[in-house]
Amino acid sequence: MYHDAPIASATADPRPASAVSDMVGMVGLGGLIAWTIIARHFGLAGPLSALTNVLACAVPMVLWSVFVDKVHRNPSTGIDWSRPRPWREVRAISMTKLAGLWLTWAGIAAIYAVVRLYWQGNYAFAMQCFMVAAPAMIVLSIPYVLWLDRYLVEPRDGTWALGAWLLGKEEPVDGEAIKRHLRAWAVKAFFLAFMLSIVPGGFADFVRRETTGIWTDPVALANWLITYMFVIDVAAATSGYVLTMRPLDAHIRTATPHFDGWIAALICYPPFVLMREGGPLDYHPATAEWSYWFQGLPWILWIIGALLVVLTAIYAWATLAFGIRFSNLTHRGILTHGPYAITRHPAYLSKNLFWWLATVPFFATTDSVVDAVRNTVLLATVSAVYYWRAKTEEKHLGEDPAYREYYDWMTRNGPVPRFFAWLAGRPGKRMGEVPAE
Repeated sequence: MYHDAPIASATADPRPASAVSDMVGMVGLGGLIAWTIIARHFGLAGPLSALTNVLACAVPMVLWSVFVDKVHRNPSTGIDWSRPRPWREVRAISMTKLAGLWLTWAGIAAIYAVVRLYWQGNYAFAMQCFMVAAPAMIVLSIPYVLWLDRYLVEPRDGTWALGAWLLGKEEPVDGEAIKRHLRAWAVKAFFLAFMLSIVPGGFADFVRRETTGIWTDPVALANWLITYMFVIDVAAATSGYVLTMRPLDAHIRTATPHFDGWIAALICYPPFVLMREGGPLDYHPATAEWSYWFQGLPWILWIIGALLVVLTAIYAWATLAFGIRFSNLTHRGILTHGPYAITRHPAYLSKNLFWWLATVPFFATTDSVVDAVRNTVLLATVSAVYYWRAKTEEKHLGEDPAYREYYDWMTRNGPVPRFFAWLAGRPGKRMGEVPAE
């Protein structure tokens, strides 16, 4: 034991409540599985079918959240359904807010139009989706904003502040509110485009994959199941970026204001990704996949294949556990259930373990010790980037007392934090004792 106190029982030390219930992700998974069965049966592997897969995941999660969990009644929504304002009282506020919202969308559209990346490769599909959705979004935003402003406790938010600035309102404009608004939309614009761009590829790969003889081939079976785990992850994550709505209590409370948090996240995604082929942290040259190194050893292939599938399943579970609230760089409620009751960063941990096991960087196809050492060091650096990224997220989320409570509970009870504390030969630290770095 790494501390003197006895292990607290579940009754004596209950886990803090989670912002999302366990069943939200499960019903989303059920809808997704149902559609992929249909898609494979009828050979529906196109982009529209891939988007339907996202819808099949999102709709059950929304229905469960509203009709079972009743998230629309949570105080954290900032909505008071019992006191609707008269239309005449909110009309001017709503028009100002619409001006701010449309200005934000126009700015995002301008960036998409200018940056060539967004019209090449997989991103072109995301742009097509946005162009199809844009007219409906503009039209529907009018009744949506007018309706919601009647019930919001404080309708003058960051969107309104930006609209007031645009229209030259005489009343004081909250500059910090505008910054929070723009940061939240920057997250959504950047990551939603990326997620949509990768929706069709993995889905088509899974649906079209020939499965004849796959059950006796550990490598083929593992790769097929891993592909499906990523289909689940992408569908759930895309749903989260789309459904940032207050009535669902899935709005972005805050996007991180910390510059190092943005840097740590963005260098893991295109076009800034440092781990890409030829990038400064590319650890793949002179390496081969796990199946290459252990060919001819079927029992090892089965074991490693199973471990890789489990690690990818944990990664997908970590996304699915968010329900309709997944997104990077944001606070949308604190999760304490599922894999987040085991470790604070299940996605990062499972992803990095997967890379080490799948790539085996300390073996080099060139038989060069230099290549083996270089790639091992580079992959270790990639893992260090994710550790840094986790710490920047903790710094942001730690501004919420609910996260500090969760952090301290995990220090006392989380299997992974306790294991690492045991390895270090010291008790885990409370959130307030962790340096903000």
